[in-house]
Amino acid sequence: MIIKMKNVRCRGGCHLTSVVWLIIFCFFTAAFAKTPVRKIPRTSDSSALGVQLNIKNRQRVVIDNGLVEVTFSSPDGDVTGIKYKGIDNVLEIGNDEDNRGYWDVVWNKPGDPIIFDKLVATDFRVIMEDENQVEVSFTKTWDLSMGNSTVPLNVDKRYIVRRGQSGLYLYTILERLEGWPDVDMDQIRVVFKLQKDKFHYMALSDSRKRTMPMPEDRVSGQPLAYPEAVLLTKPINPELRGEVDDKYQYSCEDKDNKVHGWIAEDPPVGFWMITPSNEFRVGGPNKQDLTSHVGPVVLNMFTSTHYAGKDLNTEYRNGEPWKKVLGPVLVYLNSISPKEDSSILWEDAKEQMSIEVNRWPYDFPQSEDFPSSDQRGAVTGQLLVRDRYVNERLLYASSAYVGLAAPGDGGSWQTESKGYQFWIRADRRGHFVIKNVRAGNYSLYAWVPGVIGDYKYDANITINPGSRIRFGHLIYEPPRNGPTLWDIGIPDRTAAEFYVPDGYPTLMNKLYTSDPAEKFRQYGLWNRYSDLYPNDDLVYTIGISNVKDWFFAHVTRDAGNKTYDPTTWQIIFELQNVNRNENYTLRLALASATASEIQVRFNNPSSDRPLFTTGAVGKDNAIARHGIHGLYWLYGIDVPGSQLVEGKNTIYLTQARSDGPFHGVMYDYIRLEGPRGT
Repeated sequence: MIIKMKNVRCRGGCHLTSVVWLIIFCFFTAAFAKTPVRKIPRTSDSSALGVQLNIKNRQRVVIDNGLVEVTFSSPDGDVTGIKYKGIDNVLEIGNDEDNRGYWDVVWNKPGDPIIFDKLVATDFRVIMEDENQVEVSFTKTWDLSMGNSTVPLNVDKRYIVRRGQSGLYLYTILERLEGWPDVDMDQIRVVFKLQKDKFHYMALSDSRKRTMPMPEDRVSGQPLAYPEAVLLTKPINPELRGEVDDKYQYSCEDKDNKVHGWIAEDPPVGFWMITPSNEFRVGGPNKQDLTSHVGPVVLNMFTSTHYAGKDLNTEYRNGEPWKKVLGPVLVYLNSISPKEDSSILWEDAKEQMSIEVNRWPYDFPQSEDFPSSDQRGAVTGQLLVRDRYVNERLLYASSAYVGLAAPGDGGSWQTESKGYQFWIRADRRGHFVIKNVRAGNYSLYAWVPGVIGDYKYDANITINPGSRIRFGHLIYEPPRNGPTLWDIGIPDRTAAEFYVPDGYPTLMNKLYTSDPAEKFRQYGLWNRYSDLYPNDDLVYTIGISNVKDWFFAHVTRDAGNKTYDPTTWQIIFELQNVNRNENYTLRLALASATASEIQVRFNNPSSDRPLFTTGAVGKDNAIARHGIHGLYWLYGIDVPGSQLVEGKNTIYLTQARSDGPFHGVMYDYIRLEGPRGT
């Protein structure tokens, strides 16, 4: 059954009836439960109208290809309007023109407050204009006379409209010259704010799609432990009452963040952000970041400290020069007949994403700073693992993440933000091919699911245009001093295998109630530890307990009155024989850490000095932001045999920092190794 509604408005504080919102809710629920009945036909270049450029009074630039009409402010370079399929402007017309589609940078000088800079341009020029493509540029050239009013960057914002393409390509070229002031640039993104009266349904993946709250619902809701989280107490759509809304519940790992967006119901139109490559993103393939959220807002996060904190290196010091191309990415629009199934829009967006991925690197951007395929190189090889305590033979690095990033130490790629990164998953035998690598100097890195630590090839690698580097067999020897006596968890850089509790019934996001794998995204799970362990802490017994007895996050205990206590977890294990003259090794891998300190003691919880401490570690805030991991930390701890006894032993893990509820770590994997040669 198709339910069609028109002119559903929420302005001026008016309240829609429960019946109206229930109809909308049922429409989307029913529509997305169906199987798509057809594909949206794509316009061929030969049948499409040519692209036309119109410059109006030097204050408006309009590009029209017969499918979409895009309007820019000039010379500022903001996207002020997108006309599509009977909607005069899919962007929020209630916003000022500089608050609809724009780039911004969050920056500061060392020690100064942060500043939001929308990268307002001062000059406009046409780069290319013919019937097949128009590319325009909005630029700003920085100089010292600008002082602290704007981020010290040269900016070139580029927009491309192509014949037959239902959308807008965009990219920007940012540059610091040598000798420019010291700054931090913690966030670089592009933002689109859609009409809130039309776009109510958000889609991030096949399993993460839903009708969303209105922005007014957040205003009328109850703020929770931090500003991003709000309990919906009086939502316009009554079906959403009692749910929690938090933009971080819709985060995504960059490797999976290729398409997301919104759907309008009347007329049925989709607005999608498609990212065909991650080469210009930061922190590696597993870094998490924001996607779309209430507004309705569509983001593309090119740089951010989310799920990493200031351990991500966003500092530019000592006059360091820098230049980077961010994008191109595609804003894609699609539509169907009101009589058709709305799920077709999502399926079509995924198909368009696949098309864009296969086209990468594009051959049509006109900037000389964006190299075409024949100006790039490739790296191939096979990664194997040597761990003689597991198998005398070499093991395949099955499904390893293999990548090229700026030269550095092993694992440094996860805190690197200035250069380009190129990542691929190896096949089940460890074979990998990294294609379309920009010319430059790199290190070759890898990590293998199921294996601790980071691989790094010994020498740096220079990629020249057209080069093909073949490595043959590469062998990774992970950290290992002796045989495994016992272990806890799976070394996959997440805490997903551990016990993730159910969320509070009064603080749920219904999107995540049916999929156990997504349960970690519920609000307030850090407080569940205090519920489960109100007095005594977690005790894990080797050989008896299993991974579901291990709470996913080692956090503080709520002591009431906004005070929190440190917590100490115990691992109990038996040793039949102890070599008191040799060292054992405790491998401690963290999947996340926030303002924490893990102290390790053996068999004496009252010892004034721990055998080992991480010291203050971590700023990724993944616990509060509903992540199941942040940055990866690996420690190898020498344990003198004199610390152990034959029979029962206990390791005490104390999370000693307790200034708030979000101080804590997520463990990835813990292993005790016997002495060498045993």
